[in-house]
Amino acid sequence: MRRSTLGRLAVAACSLSLLTAFAPASAAHGATPYKRVGYFTQWGVYGRDFQVQDLEANGSAGKLTHVNYAFGNIGADGKCFTGNVPGEADAWADYVRPLDAENSVDGVADDGDQPLAGNFNQLRELKARHPGLKVLLSLGGWSWSTHFSDAALTPASRKALVASCIDLYIKGNLPQDGARGGPGAAAGVFDGIDLDWEWPGSAGDTDTTHRPEDKRNFAELVKEFRTQLDAYARSQKKRTTYELTAFVPTAPAKIDAGFDVRRIMRDLDFVTLQGYDFHVSGEKTTAQQSALYARDDFSVAGTVEAWERRGAPARKLVMGMPFYGQGWTGVSGGGDGMGQPATGPAPATWAAGYEDYKALKKLADAGTYQVYRDRRGGHAWLFDGSTLWTYDDPQVLRTKTRYIREEGLGGAMFWSLDADTADGELMTAVDQGLRGH
Repeated sequence: MRRSTLGRLAVAACSLSLLTAFAPASAAHGATPYKRVGYFTQWGVYGRDFQVQDLEANGSAGKLTHVNYAFGNIGADGKCFTGNVPGEADAWADYVRPLDAENSVDGVADDGDQPLAGNFNQLRELKARHPGLKVLLSLGGWSWSTHFSDAALTPASRKALVASCIDLYIKGNLPQDGARGGPGAAAGVFDGIDLDWEWPGSAGDTDTTHRPEDKRNFAELVKEFRTQLDAYARSQKKRTTYELTAFVPTAPAKIDAGFDVRRIMRDLDFVTLQGYDFHVSGEKTTAQQSALYARDDFSVAGTVEAWERRGAPARKLVMGMPFYGQGWTGVSGGGDGMGQPATGPAPATWAAGYEDYKALKKLADAGTYQVYRDRRGGHAWLFDGSTLWTYDDPQVLRTKTRYIREEGLGGAMFWSLDADTADGELMTAVDQGLRGH
């Protein structure tokens, strides 16, 4: 739904006055009240060699309000777990792996005796430098939503799941792994939970269970998380709160199948909207993956409107933005390549049809690809006559941040931080755009 200019100004003014009073500590040096939520991937520390310290080095840490750590997993027993299980959990990356001084936020190498190392310790160090920064544990994701439906099935199973997640991540009671881990080892690292169940009531990954009753059970699960997080917060000697968020889909059919919108929005601090993968490289025809506007197709504006129509307040909607592109090769039909048949996903660094922005920027800068823009639709793509990549660049992100401000939305989310350039070009564009620069 589109608001009138006066309506948008009134919402923005009200939101600003309310949010400024409760802004994070980072607002003291001029940050906007908008949320800026970036996903840090557990596996990015390997091939991409993107460490937590890189968020400090590229300037992103001071521009973020939230880091979502992707991902935590749920076992077949319906409880949160970690360990060293290939494809299922990676305690080595999470809290065991020692980092040297060069890759540490505080410039001090990890030693063999400290109970917390790895990404968790680096996130703790990052928070020490940026007291207003929140770190949330993202639970699930596309590959690890396998057991969500079973875990949410009954009141008892929901209570057990939530208690196990709070124990592991909020209380920080990590499994012992040599000198690492133990009771309270990760206490204070995480400030809440981000639910990434993909998708309640709808098909997800090939091994992910889904049921018609998932919609009701997801709402009950959200309520159980809210209840237990609040109870634990009250038990703490120092005044504190824990945040609860969720990543939610764009397709109206998936929204209606899995999300009791008015009910869950009462218990969630905010939701991050799927603002990408509207079309993917596995499709036989090239198409936009993240357009702001699109007639008779998925779009960011359409996603926002779908959630608002179902009762979600604008201030709790955080727009998802891709820091990567979807690509096709063997594109025929000429022209600018958009909407044309293709032979398959484009070759790429990590996975066919999926490429980080930093790599796509090099293609654009090299001059072998031409940049095309749909200015009315608010999206861009690269095409060299055979291979096409649809992606968001700084110009697209400036358009999207203006939309966030005009519509009184809660802010922006990005998947994922390791795909940005070494100088944080996309993060800077979003930050400046949300400030109105």
